[in-house]
Amino acid sequence: MEQHIAVIEGDREARDRLVELLSSELGYPCLVAPNAQEGLRLLRRQAPVLAFIGDTLPDRDGLQFLEEVLEQYPLIPTVYVSEEESGSTILRAFRLGARDFLSKPLERDEVSAVVSRVLASGASSNTFADLTRDLRAANEELQVRLQELNTVYAIGRAVTSLLDLSQVLNRVVEGATYALRAEEGMLMLLDPESDELYLRAAKDIREKTARNLRLAVDDSAAGRALRRGRPVNLSGDEVKLTTGYLVKALLYVPVRAPEQGVIGVLGVANRSRSQRFSHREIAIASALADYAGIAIENARLYREAETERTKLHAILGQAEEAILVVDDEARLVLCNESAREALHLASADLEGAQGPPPIEGVVEDPGILQLFARHQEGAGAVHAEVSLDSGRIYNAHLTPVGGVGRVLMLQDITHLKELNRLKSEFVTAVSHDMRTPLTSVQGYVDLLAKVGPVNEKQERFLARMETSLRSITDLIDDLLDIRRIEAELDLEMEACDLRAVIDGVVRQTRPYAEERGQDLVWEAPPSPLHVRCSRRRLAQAVENLITNAVKYSRSGGRVAVSAFEDDGHVVVTVSDEGIGIPPDEEPHIFDRFYRGRSEEVAGVPGTGLGLSIVKAVIDKHGGRVWVDSQPGAGSTFSFVLPALDGGS
Repeated sequence: MEQHIAVIEGDREARDRLVELLSSELGYPCLVAPNAQEGLRLLRRQAPVLAFIGDTLPDRDGLQFLEEVLEQYPLIPTVYVSEEESGSTILRAFRLGARDFLSKPLERDEVSAVVSRVLASGASSNTFADLTRDLRAANEELQVRLQELNTVYAIGRAVTSLLDLSQVLNRVVEGATYALRAEEGMLMLLDPESDELYLRAAKDIREKTARNLRLAVDDSAAGRALRRGRPVNLSGDEVKLTTGYLVKALLYVPVRAPEQGVIGVLGVANRSRSQRFSHREIAIASALADYAGIAIENARLYREAETERTKLHAILGQAEEAILVVDDEARLVLCNESAREALHLASADLEGAQGPPPIEGVVEDPGILQLFARHQEGAGAVHAEVSLDSGRIYNAHLTPVGGVGRVLMLQDITHLKELNRLKSEFVTAVSHDMRTPLTSVQGYVDLLAKVGPVNEKQERFLARMETSLRSITDLIDDLLDIRRIEAELDLEMEACDLRAVIDGVVRQTRPYAEERGQDLVWEAPPSPLHVRCSRRRLAQAVENLITNAVKYSRSGGRVAVSAFEDDGHVVVTVSDEGIGIPPDEEPHIFDRFYRGRSEEVAGVPGTGLGLSIVKAVIDKHGGRVWVDSQPGAGSTFSFVLPALDGGS
């Protein structure tokens, strides 16, 4: 009687492959069913000597169908075919009563061995002893699979935990040799200059062979695996014919680095066994080769990072500026030599028992700590001048750096401050000394018209002289004013009503605005605005803002002055409808002698010190001044001062 084998599988590719192996290769006629329903009908009508149950059925779960078949037809031996190789799947199939197990994709040798095993067991396989033997074999197979998985897991853990590349690669080769039950293992990397593969790690290879092992890419099985990026699996005579390597089975799988592609091969070999390595073993070797590629790439990135870190430390170490770097948790992670000297930090201060120390535990200067506190309150870079106990003055910039934290750079400007002081004293002295001769010249110019007649041309010359003298005198007065304000001379502070101060300035400047065709509007608040100030200096600042707004506005425009109290501060604004300020000029308008570069500004008389005086006055009052402007639409100057509680 002809013996049939039933194949019940929904995966067409796996079904056709299995039928081909059983009928063409092994000579068994097959009964085929693509789903569970037809499979049960086939088993009921026929009497197959063996049934292959696949895990891919369109109308039933594979293991559930296996259980149903064994309940209805317990005398038909079954083999479960699955794409999943987990230990739980294999164990459940054997517990349900399957005689054997096959994993996809299917190999001829494995299918042949399973058929021989199951058919050889015969009817006696239903005995308790046979079931026990089958279970023991299944457990042994499961243990092998678990050992393979543990090997792959251990290698993966080594890749992430070890920095020594040689140690990692040796473990990869040892793991591959153990998992594939091979006798030798090797890992070879490509030498781009010679286009050869050289040995990087090895297991149980003879010393002489290992020392001389270099393979040309164009003329070797390892080179073929490298070029094609696919495994090369050889056995028997084809190993000797292809490689000349005296082994009976040989497997090479490509090693890929994430950023470089295929950079080498991982190989295993057997000298005593000629059986070709199975699909599962190739998959394990490929996984281990991927780990090797990751380890090599990690080592390359680590070397590059270390090189860059060394360069950075060298650059920072030679930098004259003091530089400190803190992480996102405000812990000091880097401090160059200039910073140590400037802040008097010892090496012990920079070493914390639990990692980098917090910045407040290392730096004691309140100015620097306040800078970090300001940065915590708002985003973006902050800067300030910091005076240290040593008497040195630093320009401090604190800048956020994504992925790092914050970088503080301290630039020593002590000599610049001293030069600025000397310059200011020189300008003040010269300005003061020029007042007397200029006053004399002004007096004689005024007397010229009284001592005798002058013609029309002489009158024009005298008028020009008076204008020039007035400009020089105003410049000198402004320079002396800035010097007095900075030195806090004539700066008697008292409680006053800012509303009354502004009211007086508006009355004084309104005729000037009307003369230039401007509408000056003072939006006085309903209640007093109490601040502590120098009435004369604050009035001077407000007057400078209003006259500036009038000067730089076209005839027929509007200048609006307003003031209000907000959250413990008094805010004053002066708005115009004038020519506006370009964005690139806004950061410089409060600098001394700075004037705009446009033609409209060039035609307006002035010393370039008016806004400098405003800033100096507001700074001395503990306030802040700024501008919002749009070219062609006007500007709004604002300053804020601390308000007095209850007018006290």
